Amino acid sequence: MKTMFDIRQLLKSYGAFIYTGDKIADLELMEDEIRELYRSGVLDASVFQSAMIILRQELSKLR
Repeated sequence: MKTMFDIRQLLKSYGAFIYTGDKIADLELMEDEIRELYRSGVLDASVFQSAMIILRQELSKLR
């Protein structure tokens, strides 16, 4: 997983479509969804870590 597109595709594969019109809110919701998928055992640690790094980098660009 290397891009935001990859994260969106991953979430979409689990039925999570996130678009609020606010980029920061979208990224925060994506973080929450990724965390929940990891906690429920759906995602392995490496995918979780990659996704969280990408999301945090994107958030830091916007803040």
